[in-house]
Amino acid sequence: MKHYKVFKHTADLGLEIYGRSLPELFTHAALALFELLTDLHRVKPNGRWTLAVSGTDREDLLVNYLREVLYLYNGKGLLLSDFSITDMEEGFLRGEARGESFDASKHTIKKEIKAVTYHQASIRQTAKGWQGRIVVDV
Repeated sequence: MKHYKVFKHTADLGLEIYGRSLPELFTHAALALFELLTDLHRVKPNGRWTLAVSGTDREDLLVNYLREVLYLYNGKGLLLSDFSITDMEEGFLRGEARGESFDASKHTIKKEIKAVTYHQASIRQTAKGWQGRIVVDV
């Protein structure tokens, strides 16, 4: 199963994400962000960071989760290549992200992602699993 596709959205970038389960949908969404940012084959999962995120509903939780992993890049200079959700309940998730610090001699940034927005954020169950949509500010 392909885990995401990009759709055009005015000056921003839209992502349609897929997963067999909600935790897989969330990990695929985080992977999609970092696949757009850089070549993940060059990012080694040397470090591990724990994430705890809450939200009022599934869409809010997805946006908050993606904002948290994007903060690890924008605020801490980390490139992340591996994600897992270890606990997921209504309105809360706990997970891990693995990666390494950005190194200009090793990594290139393909596309700067400034923010994850609520515009068109959605999550729904389909016959094949789960589908989500988000729009990011580039």
